[in-house]
Amino acid sequence: MGTADKARNTGEGLVGRVKEAAGKVTDNERLEAEGERDQASADLKQRGEQLKDAAEDVKDAFDR
Repeated sequence: MGTADKARNTGEGLVGRVKEAAGKVTDNERLEAEGERDQASADLKQRGEQLKDAAEDVKDAFDR
């Protein structure tokens, strides 16, 4: 996984947490849902990067 991708996904997840918390504090359901969506999106992207890394590891194991 690229360091830049990992940092971007982590940042997106943190922004999502902030939005969710702000939505809860201000009783803004839309902002809270947007934060949850951002977190889910970041998590999905991280999982995709992890899957690519695992596939690369398998490929490397067979190339030896």
